[in-house]
Amino acid sequence: MKIVIASDHAGFPLKKSITEFLSKEKIKVEDLGIDHPESVDYPDYAAKVAQAVSQKKADAGILICGTGLGMSISANKFKGVRAVAVSDLYSARMAKEHNDANVLALGGRVLDSHKALRLVKVWLNSKFKGNRHQQRLDKISDLENKNLK
Repeated sequence: MKIVIASDHAGFPLKKSITEFLSKEKIKVEDLGIDHPESVDYPDYAAKVAQAVSQKKADAGILICGTGLGMSISANKFKGVRAVAVSDLYSARMAKEHNDANVLALGGRVLDSHKALRLVKVWLNSKFKGNRHQQRLDKISDLENKNLK
């Protein structure tokens, strides 16, 4: 499995913790920025991760900004990306089991590293259940394809 990861300035410290965790777990991780705490615009980094996932250059992505919300909104503009901002374990599990979320967005200003790592673990270890959930994802893809211009 290959995961791409990026953050803005608000998510930079948490990104470092998550990258270290993924490496220790023997998960291939590619850091797409940033490597400093200076202010940047989160859509630029959401686009890097979302593009890699959309083009299947990575299996999944993780994005971190202040809340995870802006990153998830930005990432969801890319075809085939299902980005979710989560802050609780149930939502992290459901994001994968029911929605096959391929990008996880986290908030560096609302989560401590311990909780964020638990969310990443749950999301990584959950499996998509398919069946009726696949039918729903197909409908999302249909919406995506109809609205591309």
